[in-house]
Amino acid sequence: MVAPVDKKEVAVNPVSSDDPAASKKAPAKPAPVELSEEDKQLKEELEMLVQRLKDPDTALHGPALEALRTQIRSATSSMTSVPKPLKFLRDHYAELKSIHTATAESANKRVLADIISVLAMTSSEEGSRDSLHFKLIGSGEELGSWGHEYVRHLAGEIGVEYEARNDADESTDDLVALAKEIVPFNMKHNAEAEACDLLMEIERLDLLSQYVDEQAYQRVCLYLVSCVTYVPEPEDAALLRTALEIFRKFERYPAALRLAAQLNDLALIKEVYESCPDSAVKKQLALILGRHHIFIEGGSIELNDLISNTNLSSHFLSLARELDIMDPKTPEDIYKSHLEPSRGAGFGAGVDSARQNLASTFVNAFVNAGFGVDKLLTDDGHKWIYKNKEHGMMSAAASLGMLYAWDVDGGLAQIDKYLYTEDEYIKAGALLACGIVNTGVRNEADPALALLSDYLTDKKNIVRTGAIMGFGLAYAGSARAEFVDLLTPALNDTQSSMEVVGVAALALGLIFVGTCDGEVTSAILQTMMERTDAQLQDTYARFLAVGLGLTCLGKQEAADATLAALQAVPPPFGRLAQVLVEACAYTGTGNVLKVQSMLHICSEHFDKEKKQDDTHQSIAVLAIALIAMGEDIGSEMALQTMNHLLQYGEPVIRRSVPVALALLCVSNPKLTVLDTLSKLSHDNDLEVAASSIFGMGLVGAGTNNSRIAAMLRGLASFYQKEPNQLFMVRIAQGLLHFGKGTMSLSPYHSDRSALSPVAAGGLIAVLVSCLDATNVLLGKSHYFLYYLVTAMHPRMLMTFDENMKPLPVTVRVGQAVDVVGQAGKPKTITGFQTHTTPVLLAYGERAEVATEEYIPLSSLMEGLVILRKNPDYVAAAPEEDKSSKYSSSG
Repeated sequence: MVAPVDKKEVAVNPVSSDDPAASKKAPAKPAPVELSEEDKQLKEELEMLVQRLKDPDTALHGPALEALRTQIRSATSSMTSVPKPLKFLRDHYAELKSIHTATAESANKRVLADIISVLAMTSSEEGSRDSLHFKLIGSGEELGSWGHEYVRHLAGEIGVEYEARNDADESTDDLVALAKEIVPFNMKHNAEAEACDLLMEIERLDLLSQYVDEQAYQRVCLYLVSCVTYVPEPEDAALLRTALEIFRKFERYPAALRLAAQLNDLALIKEVYESCPDSAVKKQLALILGRHHIFIEGGSIELNDLISNTNLSSHFLSLARELDIMDPKTPEDIYKSHLEPSRGAGFGAGVDSARQNLASTFVNAFVNAGFGVDKLLTDDGHKWIYKNKEHGMMSAAASLGMLYAWDVDGGLAQIDKYLYTEDEYIKAGALLACGIVNTGVRNEADPALALLSDYLTDKKNIVRTGAIMGFGLAYAGSARAEFVDLLTPALNDTQSSMEVVGVAALALGLIFVGTCDGEVTSAILQTMMERTDAQLQDTYARFLAVGLGLTCLGKQEAADATLAALQAVPPPFGRLAQVLVEACAYTGTGNVLKVQSMLHICSEHFDKEKKQDDTHQSIAVLAIALIAMGEDIGSEMALQTMNHLLQYGEPVIRRSVPVALALLCVSNPKLTVLDTLSKLSHDNDLEVAASSIFGMGLVGAGTNNSRIAAMLRGLASFYQKEPNQLFMVRIAQGLLHFGKGTMSLSPYHSDRSALSPVAAGGLIAVLVSCLDATNVLLGKSHYFLYYLVTAMHPRMLMTFDENMKPLPVTVRVGQAVDVVGQAGKPKTITGFQTHTTPVLLAYGERAEVATEEYIPLSSLMEGLVILRKNPDYVAAAPEEDKSSKYSSSG
């Protein structure tokens, strides 16, 4: 059907488009829009009111202004397009401004200023800020009466004006006063995000808590916390502190404690913990502190036990019994050699049995970690230990610590007999095992201190190494001052090997992780300056830098003094140390400027013929992953960056990329990352291949991912004649089945919001040793793999009643959904399944209680959670949303 031709259109543009002369003429003006009778009448009425304002008779001005105000207000209360009064008055905007200028100071002049302020939304020139200017000299009436769009426009101009005045050092009191009117309006109208943005722009977040009510505080805090990764320091800390204060105001202590842990402020953590009046909630706080490896003394025996993770082993074993996975697994159960594609009669040839046994030792330790039973060591450990050679015996003895992880009493009883052996390697392994058993667990008797302190000054370097490593693991994160005196002699001893010195620095770094302790940093810096260049070029010397970096973990600008001191250390070691300390200081912050500076280091090209050292570039690649791993967008961008580095980077950079990729996705088997690592695992450069294979193990750690398992079986066949690569394949297989699929090595917890410094410290130590895998992990120091124990944690959800008795309840487990900025109470999980606790939580999953019978005292359902009976629950009542102040998704 052909549409009828509008005669008016033809009359306006009578020239045909086919006429060649038409193109030379100026373009025709668009036809004036034909107004309806109603619109005509409105336009005439508004023009008449403007004319009245020019009338010398001031008695007419008041009614005219009132009529104008009524017309505009009725049109702007719900704005979908530009309201007609604003459209019709656009031509009179300049006229109204001149009338305002000519009018004497009076109430009418202030009302006219209000009207011009609203008109300026659509009529003023860009960047003029007329709306704000006329609002400030207006009548001061309520903002909300002009509609939401006007309030939003005004807020935008306040931000720009505030910045301009700040630069000019002018007063901003009137802007703050206006913001105090806008924020309550936004809070009442589900625009909490806009209220927060305005206060951020005028740097007055301290005002926020007074405007937040019971209905809005969860959404406000969720928004503030989600903004942290997008603002520079020190604004990120200000956002967290504001959210923390709001949580405390509404007695949400578990959520407040998590934010205090995110701030890494021990005094604040202690203050939040001690200020909680509810005994059951305080138990939940103690459990959160235990998960974060922070020990606060002075509570009751029960609270101290919860913080100390004393019962973690029994909880884990009850989970294992519930899942029916208590039967020990052998390395062959993991390898599944019968499924490996055979490559002829020579399969397995060329691999020495001691190497195979060593690999099996680690696989056995990782797979049966925490279960306290296996088929190699607990039956008759002597036989298996003596199937290894020298350093292999040390690793085999130390693996007992992994088997009995968290079970201090039971584990030490099994390890004790190996402490009295004549063989120095077995003794060193037993000392390391003592430390592993105590990792993450505090004990009043301090058994690790009693057993290990005598061996810290042993004459045999290997025994000393085992004792110092064990000591660092046992007291990681404790920051006890007396340990400085115990460990610094090993740093300063000129007779010690660089391995002992490096391990001592690493132990101090782990114990004082994230504290910037002056005594520790001074001791490590002094050692760096006193050692010769030849000593600093030793592989183990880089652990001096790692130890120094760990003391500054997450401290950002507080590490500047240490970085300045490192300038006195000559390159190339000084440069490596600077990059590593800076990487640790900004770990998990997502700081874009720091990522750019690391990329700049990666872009440098060195002349190999001149023997220029480029080791610091490998650290810079790892640094990109360390800084970016804190948030999803940064991680995605870092993954893209790694692909570019693979294509264009120097060999030293290519060898580091697989390790950095693994760090971005620890215990999170992302398909894109797995595909990249799988390709690199067949690389011509065997060091790249070894790093990639280890990376695959780290990415799949504790997930039992069948795709990775199949990849690794293929690699075992592919590298059957390459002992080093095959060893890495076996290690990766062990990591994949960590704790029979119940463990995670991710350093993040609390819904991936809080970074555990102790867990991150252990991972950094292992990854740095992986950057020179040939000399460390594939050499004699394979026991460095045991630093992973600091990050090891069951990925479980167990529920208890207020007396800490197990309380099975039904929970929904599904993929976490981002609900930031959404009004109301949106669903926080999707695609859920209903289970009965205890349950395992995969990466990116979130749980919530399926019934309303119990209220969780934790703000997040993960780890160990205490439930309280809901006093309002009625069994037969229809389902309603009765969320408690302790049960939000925030």
